[in-house]
Amino acid sequence: MEQKLLIVDDETHIRMLLQQTLEELEDDEVNFLTAENGEEALAIIQEEKPQLVFLDVMMPKMNGMEVCRRVKKELGLNDVFIVLLTAKGQELDRQKGQEVGADVYMTKPFDPEMILKKAKEVLRLGN
Repeated sequence: MEQKLLIVDDETHIRMLLQQTLEELEDDEVNFLTAENGEEALAIIQEEKPQLVFLDVMMPKMNGMEVCRRVKKELGLNDVFIVLLTAKGQELDRQKGQEVGADVYMTKPFDPEMILKKAKEVLRLGN
């Protein structure tokens, strides 16, 4: 079964870095989708229902917290696993992330190993 993974970040180099980090998953039939802002991300999530979303918090048009809140609270898409990625690592930000329904909260700069491990875990792929 093909699985979908959405990478959302307004910075091209971070999207590319995440894709490079996760590229070995392509062998496991994981289809990569990308978005540059929150509005685009929300549209893709509604249309494609990816199993996993790496979602940047600070973005134009709609931030990651708002995207997450809409996906989880308004649309009720609880089977979409959302990893919030942010440069803000304060406890208050973590709490906000949990309140909007994020499954995992990771701070930048992220550890590629952790990103890959989490993706494999969520998509139930062999290590």
